[in-house]
Amino acid sequence: MRIHSLSRTAGTLGAAIVLAVSAAPRDARAQNLAARVRQASDGSVRFSFAAREGVCGNGHNGISTRSDRSQDVEWDCESGPVMVALTKVGGTVSSLRTYVGAKWKVGGADVTQLGTVGTRDAVEYLLGVAESGSAKVAEQAILPATLADSVTPWPRLLRLARDESRPREVRSRAVFWVGQAASDEATKGLADVVEDESGDREVRKAAVFALSQQKSSGVESLLRIARENKDKEIRKQAIFWLGQSKDPRALDYFEAVLVKR
Repeated sequence: MRIHSLSRTAGTLGAAIVLAVSAAPRDARAQNLAARVRQASDGSVRFSFAAREGVCGNGHNGISTRSDRSQDVEWDCESGPVMVALTKVGGTVSSLRTYVGAKWKVGGADVTQLGTVGTRDAVEYLLGVAESGSAKVAEQAILPATLADSVTPWPRLLRLARDESRPREVRSRAVFWVGQAASDEATKGLADVVEDESGDREVRKAAVFALSQQKSSGVESLLRIARENKDKEIRKQAIFWLGQSKDPRALDYFEAVLVKR
């Protein structure tokens, strides 16, 4: 009889524990990054996430990818996670800083350490800031979003580049980083930005420059712009960057233009 009573009591206690766990607030680690940043106190908010292959830094303001390493000189460039520090003032993020190859300083009472977060969660948060934050913070959020491992940010960055409601400098920065992505998809999207006659001319010029940073596919796009674009300033921009390319096709184009004169 006593054993039965203990068993029934244990069962009741177990059910109570389950109910208590179900009713408890969700563990902070299960919340998305945006919610955790919102809940953080004013001051510095820090988090880190895995960097894609080839990303390294000097622990300060120098961050490099494998594609932009110098062939002439070496500099201290340590691999490691992408580290982001936000400054919150009055509940709003007022600035954002990005580091690679660094270590966090010991923080005081005004520092909230969120630890390591997933790359998808980090990119979702950072692109959300780029799409809706103030101009300064939005610009600053784009770089770390492009450094994350196993996440493709380019489609959203292209949409941002075309979003006329966002500040020009934010859209131009989005264009620049899309231009660093050596992919046919990114190149096609940049060419679409250039060809949009209703778009901001300065953003379109930034897209021309971004195309100049590509290899073969970028030259093809620049040649088409130089031959066909209706905007004289855009054509001049494309011709200038063709001249910097040292590509034989650019020389053929210049020869054809000069022969017509």
